Amino acid sequence: MWNFDEVINRENSSCIKYDFREEVFGKADVIPMWVADMDFRTPSFITRALAQRLKHEILGYSYRPDGYFSSFLAWLSDRHGWTVQREWIEFSPGVVPALNICTLAYTNPGDEIIIQPPVYTPFHGAATDHGRRLAFNNLLETDSGWVMDHEGLRRLITPATTMLILSNPHNPVGRAWRREELEELVEVCYDKGVVIISDEIHSDLVLPGHRHIPLTSLSEKAASITVTCMAPSKTFNLAGLSTSSMIIPDPILMEKYRKTLVGLHLHLGNIFGNVASEAAYTHGHRWLDELMQYVLGNVDLVIGFCRERLPQIRPVRPEATYMIWLDCRGMRLDDAGLRQFFVDKAGVGMNEGPRFGPGGEGFMRMNLACPRSVVEKALNQIENAIEA
Repeated sequence: MWNFDEVINRENSSCIKYDFREEVFGKADVIPMWVADMDFRTPSFITRALAQRLKHEILGYSYRPDGYFSSFLAWLSDRHGWTVQREWIEFSPGVVPALNICTLAYTNPGDEIIIQPPVYTPFHGAATDHGRRLAFNNLLETDSGWVMDHEGLRRLITPATTMLILSNPHNPVGRAWRREELEELVEVCYDKGVVIISDEIHSDLVLPGHRHIPLTSLSEKAASITVTCMAPSKTFNLAGLSTSSMIIPDPILMEKYRKTLVGLHLHLGNIFGNVASEAAYTHGHRWLDELMQYVLGNVDLVIGFCRERLPQIRPVRPEATYMIWLDCRGMRLDDAGLRQFFVDKAGVGMNEGPRFGPGGEGFMRMNLACPRSVVEKALNQIENAIEA
């Protein structure tokens, strides 16, 4: 029903992914496979809802209506088997702003915030930009995939540690954390009095055969220390509408978050984010299922191509997200050499592994939320550059 093979020209649309290529990569003709948004057309059930709202030509101050909440609550129940109370939900103008709001709400200058690299770059700034200290509990690379180091975490926490930011599912390594992994994380943080900010923006983007487990849903203990960040922005390609939802069951954590949010005057949101969210969560199930089947096809393409024709690159098969973590250490180049190779020789613009922190050295992150022909072109250009 939906044509994910369609190639849409996004140039000259004030699009960061395409129109900032020259600033980021030094050349404007690289295939852009970096910024985590999709090159697929926004689903028509969303654009129709936006068009309908535009028929009313006054765009004044607005609030989030009942449908905004009921559609989201139904989505959480249907997709994740999670029953959430409306009073647990608060707004944020994006998950990255939410991380920074939480830093201000739950920590003080000089406090220590733990992240688990290699991990999404804005996690780093959420601590350091506000005078907090950053501590790394590196993920462990094992024969069976990347895992959390729970024992290392227990040793790392000090009396100054007040918060941990979790990527669930994990960006960039693509893990959909299993229940027992999350339960152990909760035990450590609960025992040590550490608040967990669980970034679950990729929660809907789980590949077939895997499932997402919301951290807060595990237990009352988990709910008492967890703030969950969710949004339709990755799922339905709505990042430009700056609308996210925070799920905070604990009333004390909610009070602190809401006080900070309102104090920064970030609580009102925008009309079109409200409309798009309600439409997405009401009508988006089938579209999302077809999207993830298509993304799986792109994942299989990259893994098969590298196995047969690019053995120097070992993709890490993702369980979730539409990114794939490429182990390029077999190319025997340092990180500057990898960047030069992919940008200048292959003409493919990706995210460099070191930007995600310790453990990212020798890796690249490739965005597969694009037509298959684009993935094929990128792989062929990489192969030709290696052979040149």
